Amino acid sequence: MRAGIATITPIYLLSLIVWSSLACRSGGAWGRTSVLSIEASVAGAPSGPPEPATAADIILRTEKLSKRFGNRLVVNEIGLEVRRGDVFGLLGPNGSGKTTTLRMILNLIWPTAGSIYLFGQNTAEGNNHHAALRRIGAIVEQPAFYPYLTGAENLQGVAVFAGLADAATTRNRIQEVLTTVGLATYQGSYRTYSLGMKQRLGIAAALLTSPELIILDEPTNGLDPAGMVDVRALIGRLAQGGTTVLLSSHLLHEVQQVCTRVAILKDGKLLTQGAVSELLASSTGVLVSFAQAEQLPQAAGILLDAIKNGADWLRGAQYVLPEPGSWTPPGGWCLLADAPADRAADVNALLGGHGIYPAEVRRSEGNLEQYFLKLTGGQQQQSATVVPLMPTSHDQQPGGNA
Repeated sequence: MRAGIATITPIYLLSLIVWSSLACRSGGAWGRTSVLSIEASVAGAPSGPPEPATAADIILRTEKLSKRFGNRLVVNEIGLEVRRGDVFGLLGPNGSGKTTTLRMILNLIWPTAGSIYLFGQNTAEGNNHHAALRRIGAIVEQPAFYPYLTGAENLQGVAVFAGLADAATTRNRIQEVLTTVGLATYQGSYRTYSLGMKQRLGIAAALLTSPELIILDEPTNGLDPAGMVDVRALIGRLAQGGTTVLLSSHLLHEVQQVCTRVAILKDGKLLTQGAVSELLASSTGVLVSFAQAEQLPQAAGILLDAIKNGADWLRGAQYVLPEPGSWTPPGGWCLLADAPADRAADVNALLGGHGIYPAEVRRSEGNLEQYFLKLTGGQQQQSATVVPLMPTSHDQQPGGNA
């Protein structure tokens, strides 16, 4: 259902404002795939398990949640855990089951199997689902409003639809949420809104009842860069204000900038979930570039010797291509030391002690795009043993056979 229908029926968010309708019823990777591994990588010490969440911390939990349409299994026994205060990203390519999962959580479609717990209550029991949904705001797909009304006028209609009293408190709340999303001073009609403004007005509608959890399906889909920045900043403000946010997206770079925890889906299956910092911990390192091309294999040899001599903080190294838009050193390759990012000074001192002085040394942070491709097998890595040979182009591997 889309915005064109909004002039026919008094439904202001035709796609979904879940809290209102149900309350009424109830009452990467460096930009390229070339990463060349250096031999003699050493496994790092495993980190301890994260602190378990208490029952009070968990605002949403699913157990073996599944959905089948005919013979097609769209969601396959996924178990999610969203904690109070999270900005939780449900990630995956189009068709991975993200929107179907959100629709089951919001009681828009019935699960084929599995359980959903909201605010500690099994939603399949009694009136638990309707009671929980009064504490949730959500937008699934594109919000739709009356095109010739202002944002405030549209939200007044949403308030009526949600059963809120036509009183000064409701009008004050409308102004509060418009201020939160940065639309309080704009007096134009909805048809004059940009895509980013439309998306923010939809979020404002979902915030009207001061929900504890807000669910956003692809909130930056179709937006230009400025609109993405606006929505991302808004999500950050919501989190700072104490609202738990669950969002779905296939834009991994965008999600990494705003989410604290994520779950990754593919073909309806949950591949992994956890804190972004923990998932990317193994992808951090120290990136080293050289103004003199012949110093690259020399530096690689120094790092390998250090590993053999007991430098336990150094696990290995890789030749990698520079990030798009960054400085490209002579020869076209950089050296990525597999070490904690805060050991950049140690890498620099190690090389300097052997008379090798990098032109650039900086922290290398992992990214969700790289992690996703590695997890799903979408990135094929080529390996090359380090030998004292210098690459002459991107088509020739560093340390390739003579």
